[in-house]
Amino acid sequence: MAAEHKGEFRIHVTKDYCVFASAHFITFAGHRCEALHGHNYRVGVALEGTLDPESWFVFDFTTLKRIMKQVCDAIDHRVLLPQSNPRLTIREEDGRISVAMDGVPRYVFPRGDCAVLPIPNTTVEMLAEYLAGQVKAEVGTAVTRLTSIELEVEENFGQSAFYRERLG
Repeated sequence: MAAEHKGEFRIHVTKDYCVFASAHFITFAGHRCEALHGHNYRVGVALEGTLDPESWFVFDFTTLKRIMKQVCDAIDHRVLLPQSNPRLTIREEDGRISVAMDGVPRYVFPRGDCAVLPIPNTTVEMLAEYLAGQVKAEVGTAVTRLTSIELEVEENFGQSAFYRERLG
C-alpha cells in the first residue's frame, strides 16, 4: 500500500562545481553599453514535484548534479553573447565572432571563446531563465512528475537572480 503524502517535496542542488567563469556586457536603456567584464558565477537549482513511485524521490541527485555540471561547463570560460538583443549585430565569419552595437563595431572574438545564447541580454535574470531551460530539457521524462523548477545564478556574493517556472 502506497503512503499518502499531504505536503510538497522540493530538492535543491548547489555544488562547488556548479560554477562558471565568464565574460559579458549588458546593454542598457538609451545608448549605453557597459564594458566587457567577468564574473565567477554560482548556480543552484531546485525541483519540486511528486515522488517517483519506485524510488521515493523527486529526482535523482546524482543525475541532477551531472546535468548541472554539464550545463555550467558549456558556458564556462566563454564570452557570453545575447543573440536576440535588438541593438547588437553578432556575425560569425572565418572562425571569429564580431559584435556591433547600433551598427558600430565593438568586439571581435575567436569563435571558440564565445557562447552565443538565445537571450536578449546577459543579465543574471536572463542567464537564470536560459539555464533553467537547459536543465529542464535534460531532465527528460521526469518533467511529467515535476511541478516547478527554480534556478539561481549568483554573479557576486550576495547578488543573484532567481528564475522560477511552473511545469506541467
